[in-house]
Amino acid sequence: MEEELGPVRAPELEGALAWLNTSEPITLAQLRGKIVLLDFWTYGCINCQHVLPDLQRLQARFRDELIVIGIHSAKFEHERSTEHIRRSLQRLDVRHPVANDAHMVIWQAYTVRAWPTQVLIDPRGYVVGTATGEGHGAQLEEAIAAVVAVFDEAGTLDRTRRLHVPDVTAHDGPLAFPGKVVADAATSRLFIADTGHHRVVQTDLDGRVQRVFGSGTPGADDAEAERATFRAPQGMALDGGVLWVADAGNHLVRRVELATARVTTVAGTGRQATWQQSDGGAALQHSLNSPWDLAWDGRLLFIAMAGSHQIWLLDPLRAMVIRYAGTGAEGRHDGHVDTAAFAQPSGLALSGRQLFVSDAEANIVRAVSLPPVNDVRTVAGGDLFDFGDVDGVGDLVRLQHPLGLCAVDDGLLVADTYNHRIKHLDPATGRVRNWTGAGRPGHVDGAATVAEFNEPGGLSAAGRHVYVADTNNHAVRVVDMANGEVHTLDIG
Repeated sequence: MEEELGPVRAPELEGALAWLNTSEPITLAQLRGKIVLLDFWTYGCINCQHVLPDLQRLQARFRDELIVIGIHSAKFEHERSTEHIRRSLQRLDVRHPVANDAHMVIWQAYTVRAWPTQVLIDPRGYVVGTATGEGHGAQLEEAIAAVVAVFDEAGTLDRTRRLHVPDVTAHDGPLAFPGKVVADAATSRLFIADTGHHRVVQTDLDGRVQRVFGSGTPGADDAEAERATFRAPQGMALDGGVLWVADAGNHLVRRVELATARVTTVAGTGRQATWQQSDGGAALQHSLNSPWDLAWDGRLLFIAMAGSHQIWLLDPLRAMVIRYAGTGAEGRHDGHVDTAAFAQPSGLALSGRQLFVSDAEANIVRAVSLPPVNDVRTVAGGDLFDFGDVDGVGDLVRLQHPLGLCAVDDGLLVADTYNHRIKHLDPATGRVRNWTGAGRPGHVDGAATVAEFNEPGGLSAAGRHVYVADTNNHAVRVVDMANGEVHTLDIG
């Protein structure tokens, strides 16, 4: 725990716009006798997502003594929507009650300053400690165990009352929250990161399923085809007969030999990297931190390491991973790769000797000039708290949590995720314009001006079409490059 406080009465949980994963609003008064852990978070934040497994472990260990409550205090306007939060709970497998603190009333009552923050409340209703940031699972476990011991001895710990939390079930369609796609015109293949089903689906470009990699059960097993397991896979890169996969939930990079359907782990230990990690080393002995997207240049694999706000490299021939760009600080800072800062890089696209990066939390698109130049510049967009939906040039552009990129003949396409649009970017001038999407969440096919997406997360161009991982619609959408018209791919 980062800070120990005196006997401060925990403010009541008042001001939530709505409650999710519970049939009625929750008060601290009704939880007297229970230990309560509040988790202040916002669902697009990778650091907040890293806390969720700790919360699940704490709930499992202290299932009779502890109540975990999420306080969702949104950073982005888009994240204030109760329906958007509801979908994120399903996607992230969040099983505890969550308050939609859209107007940050509870946040202010607890004087929270950063995402994520955890607040521990004892059975009398007093705050006994806070922790800011991620990685405090062990300290929280120790603190909760100490509170259990004290109140057990006093005979005032209530192990009988429990909140009823509805079951969270995965989407039962052919896809569940697909995060990324890779399309290949030469072989008429489409690879879909079926993130919510923990697998990768291979289809032809018309959506007919050819093969599946991953059993659908989360895990990290190397094996052939459907005997292998993944955990919330995201970005992919194709190298002829090899498909590279960013196995984000496992903090691994996997290699799929398409001729044999064999899945092999090539980088990562399965443990999330910490700040104490070095700048590189043997690929299978070095931990990674939420690899979110990949780009292959013919010899090296670039990795968008969303969790550490950096760009890394995998050299398959030497079996080494190396930090390439970013100090690890979260922010918008241009310059040499050794001093630049990113903010949750989540999409990559190679074009010539430049690597373009969709820097989601900074709401910008960056360009990394590859060796021998090795520098980073911002092409278009705002900053950590300068976001919106504004076309224009360079710093005047406003995006909202863009997660995906792909290169096309006349520039780049950007999945402007929280604006539910696909935008065109001219990297030479920094000019951005809407390409397709009406800018409201929905699932509507048709002309570019009326088509609706719902948090599109990944893009890939093949021939005269662009394929879109339309995450919250559990769909892949296909856009005609000539006119921006959209239709939904029939997967089956």
